[in-house]
Amino acid sequence: MFNLKPDVVARLERVLSSVEMLLPQAIAPIDWSTCHAANWRRHSFSGYLEPVKVTDTTTLKELLGVDEQKEIMVNNTRQFLKGLPANNALLWGSRGSGKSSLVKALLNEFAPQGLRFIQVEKEDLIYLSEIFTAVENQPYRFILLCDDLTFEVGELSYKMLKSALDGSVYSAPENVLIYVTSNRRHLLPEYEGDHLGGKYVRGELQQSEAIEEKVSLSDRFGIWVAFYAFSQDRYLDAVRLNVEREARERKMDIPWSRELEREAVQWSHDKSKRCGRTAFQFSKNWVGRYLLEKQGA
Repeated sequence: MFNLKPDVVARLERVLSSVEMLLPQAIAPIDWSTCHAANWRRHSFSGYLEPVKVTDTTTLKELLGVDEQKEIMVNNTRQFLKGLPANNALLWGSRGSGKSSLVKALLNEFAPQGLRFIQVEKEDLIYLSEIFTAVENQPYRFILLCDDLTFEVGELSYKMLKSALDGSVYSAPENVLIYVTSNRRHLLPEYEGDHLGGKYVRGELQQSEAIEEKVSLSDRFGIWVAFYAFSQDRYLDAVRLNVEREARERKMDIPWSRELEREAVQWSHDKSKRCGRTAFQFSKNWVGRYLLEKQGA
């Protein structure tokens, strides 16, 4: 036994405590047979997959005004589940128009067939190779989801995703696809000066180097799916669906009325947006006030 001085022992204890804080937590492996989704949780120099409970019950039938988008994504996901060729997908467009809801509905639809989701934040894309290693030998099919993704020029996570999509050493294993949602078609901000520098080559206009670089990431997605703002009729259909769902969950009837419709339209004007999110938010407000008045009656 070594007879260490008390101050040396105290220093060693502090060092060990500091090292312990840097080490990843000891966690049990995820049981993918019961867990349908996970988040990548960063810790120190690495991270780990943390199981999450899926609470969004949105179904494909409940998504209105996106029939074409649903068909594209359902077909691609079915191909993937059957081990057939399938593409990484970029869902882009108007905010609140159903991009994230469609992806979540795909999980609810296909989880019984072996589909699993891993959600990754932009900052954690640098750990893609570790995430792929964690699931490549699992007997399930994984969608790696980056939700509401945008980049600034030169970010390391941008380069990592670009490499993964390009089939480099960081490419995804056979049982992983990448789905990304974004408000930006090219995932990067575009400026007026980006269009300067284009030139004609053999009679055809070649884009500037700035534009070429900015489209180079989105070009690596095999599928682009665009989403647009709703018409007023489609927006009101979404409001009706949300009100009916709230009523059904409470085992009661909430009648549709001219007043409800008028307030729904005014709500969309105040929000300056007709979309599924606006319909959902209005329905929460309307049903809450309706039930409060009923209780006070």
